Amino acid sequence: MMDTIYLDNAATTPVDPRVVEEMLACMGSGADFANASSVSHEPGRRASARIEAARSAVAVLVGAAPEQIVWTSGATEANNLAIFGAARFHRSKGTHIVTSRTEHPSVLDPCRRLEREGFEVSYLHPGPDGIVEPPQVEAALRQDTILVSLMHVNNETGVIQDVREVGRMCRAREVLLHVDAAQSAGKLDLDVLGDRIDLLALTAHKLNGPKGVGALCVRREPRLGLVPLMYGGGQERGLRSGTLPTHQIAGFGAACRIAAAEMTEEGARVTHLRERLWSALATLPGIWLNGSEHRRAPGILNVSIEDVEGESLLLALSDLALSSGSACATLRGEPSYVLRALGRSEQLAQGSLRISLGRYTSADDIERAAMRIRAEVERLRAIAPPLAAAAG
Repeated sequence: MMDTIYLDNAATTPVDPRVVEEMLACMGSGADFANASSVSHEPGRRASARIEAARSAVAVLVGAAPEQIVWTSGATEANNLAIFGAARFHRSKGTHIVTSRTEHPSVLDPCRRLEREGFEVSYLHPGPDGIVEPPQVEAALRQDTILVSLMHVNNETGVIQDVREVGRMCRAREVLLHVDAAQSAGKLDLDVLGDRIDLLALTAHKLNGPKGVGALCVRREPRLGLVPLMYGGGQERGLRSGTLPTHQIAGFGAACRIAAAEMTEEGARVTHLRERLWSALATLPGIWLNGSEHRRAPGILNVSIEDVEGESLLLALSDLALSSGSACATLRGEPSYVLRALGRSEQLAQGSLRISLGRYTSADDIERAAMRIRAEVERLRAIAPPLAAAAG
């Protein structure tokens, strides 16, 4: 039996062996396992040094200073800390927030919670290509706007938003910009200073690092106020209390160093494979590319297929590890709200595939995947009437 071809890297990535090695050096009685806050003894100081080295590596990857990096459990916590922390701290200046309809649930759900606290949120509608144009953001800004939240790369379509231009506009209006960079860090160039990003959310497991660790990059000049989500211990300058997981943080740092060194070459390789896959699938009748063809991150290809029931297609493709949308949406079993926002019908949103490539995806994987997807689409269409006709 053939091994499963892993094509769900937008959900999570396998941990790089070089990252595992770095983590193992922080685990076990002879390793740097100590509590990094216990700097009164040598083991604690060694653990602290590893954490600070990782902090520098994450900062370098996104064009920040090390002191801007605040450790979290992942991008979900980082997004929550950014949105709740900024909104609640700056409430005296205004209660209006701007975001888009295609953000990750870890942005949309906090925004909905803030609406129950009296904040007002404007949800921008992207164009059919999935892009929220900067003039849309500018038109939504008001005197009482305190925060704009816009992801860099969409987790379902891979579409890239122009956060640099949005950052320029926000800074000119003294509005904070929060960017979810979970899908772009280590794959696209990021420069929080040059792009005028005030709050940047990151996670390790999307760039071949471990699950359970992420970071929020917080603007320091001028200093940005945040209300913490967690209290008790005062770690991370009081913004995120709790004993730091040295092994996970060290792994995150290693993943960032590797990504920084290999990003250009790896990005070109993965983009080439993605284009080969799309070329092989594009000749299927009734297949739609979701999101902009030209402004997308290297590893994500999202397609909708007519006259095929999405769940049946996924079950038939059990030898391919892929999804019909984000991992969060898959748990709910609902058509993708991201694709619906792009104007796709419920049937096309349900009949979608998110195919996401990564560091360990090979050319042979792409050839096999394209052959399998084409074969199963043709088989399913042959045994069932078109969905539109069946509905009639």
